[in-house]
Amino acid sequence: MQNIIKRALISVSDKTNLIELAKKLSKLEIELISTGGSAKTLRNEGISVTDVSDYTGFPEIMGGRVKTLHPKIHGGVLSRRDCIEDTEAMLEHNILNIDLVIVNLYPFEEAIKLNPNNIENCIENIDIGGPSMIRSAAKNHRFITIVVDPKDYDNLTNELNNNNCSTTLSFRKELAEKAFQRTAAYDIAIGTWFSNMSGNQHPERLNFSGTLKQELRYGENPHQTAAFYANSSQRPGVATSKQTQGKELSFNNLNDTNAAYELVAEFKNPTCAIIKHANPCGVSTDKTLSNAYKKALSCDPESAFGGIIAFNKILDADTATEIINLFAEVVIAPEIDSEASKILAKKKNLRVLVAGTVPNSAHPEMTVRTLAGGYLVQESDALLTDSNLTVVTERKPGEKEMKDLMFAFTVCKHVKSNAIVYAKDQATVGIGAGQMSRVNSSRIAAWKAQDASTAADEGASRAYGSVVASDAFFPFSDGLMAAASAGVTAVIQPGGSIRDNEVIAAANNQNIAMVFSGMRHFKH
Repeated sequence: MQNIIKRALISVSDKTNLIELAKKLSKLEIELISTGGSAKTLRNEGISVTDVSDYTGFPEIMGGRVKTLHPKIHGGVLSRRDCIEDTEAMLEHNILNIDLVIVNLYPFEEAIKLNPNNIENCIENIDIGGPSMIRSAAKNHRFITIVVDPKDYDNLTNELNNNNCSTTLSFRKELAEKAFQRTAAYDIAIGTWFSNMSGNQHPERLNFSGTLKQELRYGENPHQTAAFYANSSQRPGVATSKQTQGKELSFNNLNDTNAAYELVAEFKNPTCAIIKHANPCGVSTDKTLSNAYKKALSCDPESAFGGIIAFNKILDADTATEIINLFAEVVIAPEIDSEASKILAKKKNLRVLVAGTVPNSAHPEMTVRTLAGGYLVQESDALLTDSNLTVVTERKPGEKEMKDLMFAFTVCKHVKSNAIVYAKDQATVGIGAGQMSRVNSSRIAAWKAQDASTAADEGASRAYGSVVASDAFFPFSDGLMAAASAGVTAVIQPGGSIRDNEVIAAANNQNIAMVFSGMRHFKH
């Protein structure tokens, strides 16, 4: 069923490409009705347009809050053309059919990004008439064409030109679906803002909204469909980054890159993290990015092959020169200088992302996981501060040890549980991840440290003289003894086990300094 377009209603806040569209509609002899701001814009370009207030016989009032909320508007949009009762009502009340509605909404999302605490401005940017018109037109899509996105203007004019100034039902359905999705996302943004302003972290109804950023070839595995959506928070990272070269990003690329970038964001000094299957296989912070990369790579060069490399500072040429010697899937940094870009371009398939800045770890987002029939929602894991720490052993850690303990525990936060991290000189030297028992994570981390040792070490484990972090308490002293056997000098763990005294005694017996963080970092 085709619908001939004779009359269009235009009411837009975003006037992108509005003039070009209006000229094309006028050329097709489509009558234009428009609200104040949009009508003025069109009239200034010499385009013939009728003001809504002239059409309805009722002025815009209350500072523009009331302008399209009128029976002559909604009657013309909601009338069923095949319903005698509707036709009679339109004749009786002198209502004209409106065939095309072009509306976009007050920029509420932009207002809350700019300043969510400016209550008055945010409230005034809550659109009322716009969503009402959109929903009316979308509901009546059998007869009405609704356009809510300037990106669809060309599709609209092509449809009209190809169908003798008509639109097809399939086209109208497609636009109606988009319209309902838009008003739903708009209301979610408003509801979320209200919850944030009231401090209600767990509202009675929890809604999510995302904008399609990329359809992916497949999900974690080739038989799974997948897509990438960006939310409205615009937290810096993968969703806001620009890909400057390389193959299309996969589901796993995106997931791992996000994990890597969130990790490096924890540190102020130049830091590199190399991620494989969502776990770090090497992390280091140093005076230069190049040194940080080399130290991160040396932790586990075997696992780093085909990994994700993240940086928290501008990627320079020296570091880029080192990177291209390794096969990597993705490189992400806040910025990449021109020389580094030229060097990375030698690896044409290497995916390179520029994020603009790093996320603020002090203001993380809520995290969401799906369950059968529901969701799990929680705050992102918090940062550890010195004030949380308690030394529980006879020997206190030295200044260098304490610095390495804080580094190791921060990395530990990003390792899947059970997690054990050995670190020395602000670099990981062994990581044990995702084991069902903590002692096995300790053994694996020590084994990784031994395996990564170079000939220059004369066979000594790189864990010797390091510190170790555990994401949760040691339930028995065996995990601690595994670390002691590897040669650690200090330990950081949350504490809280009924056998804490046994573990502390074991540490004292080995002359190991132990710090309780009082904070657990499970990551499942």
